[in-house]
Amino acid sequence: MKAKELREKSVGDLNEMKKKMALDLMNARFKNSTGQLDNKSLISKLRRDVARINTILREKAS
Repeated sequence: MKAKELREKSVGDLNEMKKKMALDLMNARFKNSTGQLDNKSLISKLRRDVARINTILREKAS
């Protein structure tokens, strides 16, 4: 997801997205460790999205 799209969302929506993506990231890591994950690039994409959301939340807090 692009940062421009994230900046348009409210803080509550961003927090919900962050929780969902963190859970998806955890599940992807578990699947990767058991060998069930087909798309290994999903982990890095989810990590970047969580980082983007954290950055925008910090911007909105200031």
